[in-house]
Amino acid sequence: MNLEKKVNKIEKRVENEVSVAMDILNDYKKQNKRLFIIILVLCAMLTAVTCYTIYLLNDIEVVETTETIEDYDVSQNSGDGGNNNFINGNENEVNN
Repeated sequence: MNLEKKVNKIEKRVENEVSVAMDILNDYKKQNKRLFIIILVLCAMLTAVTCYTIYLLNDIEVVETTETIEDYDVSQNSGDGGNNNFINGNENEVNN
């Protein structure tokens, strides 16, 4: 009888230790799953920011504006002190 009681105590202790160990492993499993999901989300965000940055850098357009001087008559006389006179062809106004 004494031997059976000792064996039962040992079995209960082993079951308790296994139960505690399994609880710890389950907690680590949940924690690792959360961390893995966080890492995936961060990688997705980093990829999105990188792609958006590349898109912005490639989207920069160099716009060259040219102004036609069809309606303006431009002259420069050194006798006037080098001032440019812009004469509007439509209204015949002189702007210095």
